[in-house]
Amino acid sequence: MRTSSLPVLFMLIAGLVVGSGPAAAAQAANPAANPAANPAANPAAYPVGDAGVLTRNPLYTTGRLPWSSCPERPVRPGDVASVRAYLTPLLRCLDAVWAVQLQKARIPFSTPTVRFITKPERTCGDKWGHDVQALYCGRDRRITVLLDKDSVATPQDLFLMDVIAHEYGHHVQYLAGIARAYNVMDSRGRAEAEEQDRRHELQAECLGGVFIGGVWPSLKRTGAEWKDLLAVERRSGDENYKVRDHGKGANIAGWLDRGFRAASPSACNTWSASASAVS
Repeated sequence: MRTSSLPVLFMLIAGLVVGSGPAAAAQAANPAANPAANPAANPAAYPVGDAGVLTRNPLYTTGRLPWSSCPERPVRPGDVASVRAYLTPLLRCLDAVWAVQLQKARIPFSTPTVRFITKPERTCGDKWGHDVQALYCGRDRRITVLLDKDSVATPQDLFLMDVIAHEYGHHVQYLAGIARAYNVMDSRGRAEAEEQDRRHELQAECLGGVFIGGVWPSLKRTGAEWKDLLAVERRSGDENYKVRDHGKGANIAGWLDRGFRAASPSACNTWSASASAVS
């Protein structure tokens, strides 16, 4: 997960993958209404490829997440042990919610392992990327979270929940076969490869929003806090980086909010979305 240039705020964009009640969201995040009219939304066309697993996955038919209570623990800013204690029950909630949801689609479930580190190190066989906050390694089925001094400075913000929910979204993609289909896709150059990356990352962000929306009634959070998170998202996009592999800030915020409002994976089929929705 990239960090922001904004003081003590973090980019709420996707973690790096290695090996591995509905309301209108932002206009840019709406999937195309007529796939046949848009080649980028045609499941058989580049850069989507595998139409069955990616665009018609059973995950999309599972409906709203089951109602779950996931109260947050108090957390002390700047205290790594306190942040870990805050995240542990949150991860148990993620396990419980997604186990039930995947069972609806008869997708075998397994929990990911989770590792917390306090400084960057090699993970999943690669160096820790620049400005990465967390990542999911499909080969090891492991989420690794960097708890450095910046990331634990404001742990009470929703960004930390979004980081974890997003990385867990990558685990859901792995279990549903989406990650494997994505990893073996062909591309005709850098632009198509980056669009595939964005579809994958924006879907994980949407799935993170699905979880947060599903447990939202049990959180002592306000609508203003959610709006603050979306505002940070809008400033966190590829506009700030040379590589266009995560999406524009407006689209990152749009897909997160789309998943949050639907609280259902059906809102997260980025593989059938128009090219502009994943730009």
